[in-house]
Amino acid sequence: MQPAQASDPQRLPRVLWPMMFGNVVIGMGVMVVAGLLNDIHTSLDVSITTTGQLISVSAFVVCLGAPLIAASVGRWDRRQLLVGSMVWYAVFHALAALAPGFYSLLGWRVLAMMAAAAYTPQAAACIGMLVPPAQRGRAITFVFLGWSVASVLGSPLGAWIGGTFGWRWSMALLAVLSAVSALWLAARLPRGLTPPALSAAAWWQTLSSPALMLTLSITVMSAAGQFVLFSYMAPYVFQRFHTTPTEFSLMLLAYGGCGFVGNALLSRRIDLIGAERAMAMALSSIAIGMVLVSQTQSFGWMVAAILPWGLGVFASNSAQQARLVGIAPALASASVALNTSAMYLGQALGATLGGWLILHQGLSVLPGVGSLGLVMALAMSLWASRMARKHPVKTLH
Repeated sequence: MQPAQASDPQRLPRVLWPMMFGNVVIGMGVMVVAGLLNDIHTSLDVSITTTGQLISVSAFVVCLGAPLIAASVGRWDRRQLLVGSMVWYAVFHALAALAPGFYSLLGWRVLAMMAAAAYTPQAAACIGMLVPPAQRGRAITFVFLGWSVASVLGSPLGAWIGGTFGWRWSMALLAVLSAVSALWLAARLPRGLTPPALSAAAWWQTLSSPALMLTLSITVMSAAGQFVLFSYMAPYVFQRFHTTPTEFSLMLLAYGGCGFVGNALLSRRIDLIGAERAMAMALSSIAIGMVLVSQTQSFGWMVAAILPWGLGVFASNSAQQARLVGIAPALASASVALNTSAMYLGQALGATLGGWLILHQGLSVLPGVGSLGLVMALAMSLWASRMARKHPVKTLH
């Protein structure tokens, strides 16, 4: 299928809007649990660290699922795959809303996250069939803008609904939004979106590329550093500053608003400044924010400190995907799927480390440990830029 040609070369095709909305729903489902930990652990009578398994176990499942799904759906029509993913997301979030206990909730949550393993990487990987090459960077960042929209609206709304009416209503809202997304995708996406299937040799080339593997390791380190704290943001903020659910939701709104602004700015400028430089800027912003969070002594300063973190969080994910596609466009289906795995592996490692630190050191150490992870990710990013120039990926034909 040939990429769509817009009458205005600066305007992205409208078909990208339902794809972006799908990422809104996926992103909301991934992030909402961090804001519901207090309500879930109280409602189901389990500890905070046990409740954190809703993040860590789900993240491990998506980490393993993304490349397996990418390898097994090579010839599937992406319209059917993306629509089916959102239907799956709707069904299992509806079941999660009705879960009688923690472990049934964990089971439905883990199954629901398989849709995240399929949707985000496959949506990004098929963009090349919908837009011309000159718009690829902007299109990828636009579709990934859905995650920052989820942070602006979804996470604060989910946290407020959970804190006010109970976590089950947040899960029910996700089920409804997933159904809406499936209908919109079915109505707008063209049939026949079938990218060439990657051969075993192409997968091996991706996995054996030093440039691609080092770039993917940045995703792991960045996500791990952030999720050491973000997984337990609700108990951290409530314990340190004694906030109300509304105040916490407003803090998430400010964080998400900065995420939206950062990603929107990146979407307009990435093709000019380049994905590598954009990634360095985004990681620097996150690291500064986390260092400031570790030094805050009041809730007002906490809100101010989290803003630079928000500016970089989704911009870094968008830049990373554009970076991988730019390194080896022919291997994008594999590298973007592996990037999703890397992101969720980092989340799982961060949540697991955060739980261990809470048990042994307490909540107060989380921001400092997370900051160290972001500084390491920035150093790795600069190294990866040199690696990509010295060892370019030569794709097979």
